[in-house]
Amino acid sequence: MLRTLKFFLTASLALLLLFTGPIAFLPSDAEHVHLHLSAGPDEARAESQKYTCSMHPFIIRDEPGNCPICGMTLTPIKIAGPSQGSQSGEHDSSGAIITIDPVTQQNMGVRLSTVSRRDMSRTIRTVGVVAYEEPHQYSINSKIEGWIERLHVNETGSQVKKGQPLLEIYSPELVTAQEEFLLALRNKAALAQSDVPEIAAGAGRLLESSRKRLRYWDISEGQIKKLEKTGTVQKSLTLYSQYDGVLTQKKVNEGMFVKAGMELFQIADISKVWVYADIYEYELPWLTVGQTASIQLPYQREPVQGRISTIYPYVETKTRTVKARIDLDNPGFELKPDMYVNVRIETQAVKNVLTIPMEAVLNSGERQSVFVSLGEGKFEPRLVKLGLQTEDGFVQVVQGLAENESIVVSAQFMLDSESTLRAAVQKMTELEKEQPPAGKAAGPKAEESLDSLFEK
Repeated sequence: MLRTLKFFLTASLALLLLFTGPIAFLPSDAEHVHLHLSAGPDEARAESQKYTCSMHPFIIRDEPGNCPICGMTLTPIKIAGPSQGSQSGEHDSSGAIITIDPVTQQNMGVRLSTVSRRDMSRTIRTVGVVAYEEPHQYSINSKIEGWIERLHVNETGSQVKKGQPLLEIYSPELVTAQEEFLLALRNKAALAQSDVPEIAAGAGRLLESSRKRLRYWDISEGQIKKLEKTGTVQKSLTLYSQYDGVLTQKKVNEGMFVKAGMELFQIADISKVWVYADIYEYELPWLTVGQTASIQLPYQREPVQGRISTIYPYVETKTRTVKARIDLDNPGFELKPDMYVNVRIETQAVKNVLTIPMEAVLNSGERQSVFVSLGEGKFEPRLVKLGLQTEDGFVQVVQGLAENESIVVSAQFMLDSESTLRAAVQKMTELEKEQPPAGKAAGPKAEESLDSLFEK
């Protein structure tokens, strides 16, 4: 059973090499790719010797000879224990070390680069949408019921100043409230000379209560003083704006009956606006609250400067981006809500960090690795932990590499296929040594090793 499983596993891995490995595409005289051993007995090396066909790598034999398919001479594969490339466990190797001769390296197109230190920064370019500042949006509601007799602001988009008249409303309740105020005013004047202090004080409290009732209905102090001075009840009352801004919504017309609590207008102050910028997930590590952002309008040459005030703690489902909110002054009202703008954010540089070209990284989804050149044609796969990434193709190395190490930046997929296949053959060779005599079940250690092969 163990031999059958080994055969199928070997065939599967070899088929992978047939499509991705360098051997299947190179001339036969340049296809000696070896996996060397550390120092050990000659007998151990002889036992681990395997042979394969350059054109049909799924053919693996224990003895030298010719390929049964094409008749080509089988080339040796030498399997060994760990190499001396990673000493004292300083780095985490993710596979077997392979040795490739210079001719094969040239045919594969192997290029090397050096792990180096540099200052990293990134310019984030994205689009944004102008929006109203939420704290500067106001709703104008009616606190009484009545009929709209006149609208002083009758067009959406009109500029509104604080203290400007908005509308005139006739309300029987307002008429009654004015009459009660005038009655309380006369009552206080009549009882001011009373010999009973409590009566005079009560008249004063009644007048103050009537005054507050008018104030609660947004009647200005100037209007109350005019009513107090003239003593004439006004049939309709004018409501004034308490805010500066632009009329963004008008929900009433002249002659309409309104109830208490009904929204009449919406006013927004656009002297300050927000810009919502879309930031991709991989750009988030570069972003911090307080950074300066340049906002470029389509019709302006000079950008407008703003500041990032909020980075929202959730991702937009449709765009898979995070919203960053930028606060901007808008004195000339050139930034208009719902307008699209270009956003440019110059991030702060990270000084003297270890970096490699991003093209050197093999990303399997669960882990990331690179191939390190050990010299003399030896290459070691190395697990790495990465950090920030720049626009010009460099990525920060947090763990796994040292400065000035040489790494592979091209053909590493071919090297990865070679390393994976050689590691599998080495594991199966070890299983062969542990295989029990005929008629006996495999030991727990052998079964565990076989299971680990399938898990990988």
